[in-house]
Amino acid sequence: MADIDTAGDELELLEQSLRKTMSAVTGGELDRALADLGWHEMLTDIPDIAIPLVFRLLGETGSHAPLLNDVIAHAAGLPLSGTISLPFTGGAWVVWERDDFPGSTVDDELPLHGAPAGAEIPLAAARRALAWWLVGSSRAMLALARRHALDRTQFGRPIASFQAVRHRLAETLVAIEGAEATLGFADDELGALLAKASAGQAARTTARHCQQVLGGVGFTAEHDLHRHIRRTLVLDGLFGSTTELIRAAGAHIRTVGHAPRLAQLH
Repeated sequence: MADIDTAGDELELLEQSLRKTMSAVTGGELDRALADLGWHEMLTDIPDIAIPLVFRLLGETGSHAPLLNDVIAHAAGLPLSGTISLPFTGGAWVVWERDDFPGSTVDDELPLHGAPAGAEIPLAAARRALAWWLVGSSRAMLALARRHALDRTQFGRPIASFQAVRHRLAETLVAIEGAEATLGFADDELGALLAKASAGQAARTTARHCQQVLGGVGFTAEHDLHRHIRRTLVLDGLFGSTTELIRAAGAHIRTVGHAPRLAQLH
């Protein structure tokens, strides 16, 4: 994997291989499978491609693996395959274990466990990775709602034809696309902070609208929507929740006296 070809066809094949693997296994088994596929080499050689691709696919497939440890370790110049204490909302700290022992968060599939406060770590790299994961999870929720809207009929026609449903789905798509666009300019600490805040807000919007579109079935614990909602709640809490990051961005703007231009518009 040291000489990875990033041309379009090769990248498409890589995405197909990753998606197939992530759709088949999760947790510790996925961690090992991705290592066999060359995740560590991809992270070292093509991080700007590997991180968005892999973390978006984690969200879209609903799988999970302790890859955030690797992203932070790579950014900090530390050895890969270990674990690192991660800051969580409210001043708490957790560690994402490389096993499948259930954690104590709202998403009990994730092996997240309480931990003592850790050392200073690269915030931007972690926030960008989490933002891509949130974007992927949002797209997965939107796909569930869209399929339901096309399949479910009322008064003799699909509910996708109803204006209220169409507006909710459209607003959801705009929120997701906006968050993904923000990630294109997340090159520094503030950009990464805003990207994660935008992705977290998009996930909240997506969860709310998709649950309404799905109706009664969307409120059942057995539906896949709930797995994605629980996942986004936990991801949003890592490295600053949406609310915390928005407040931090506001404090920064008050301090410097102006809002930065993230993208040059022509």
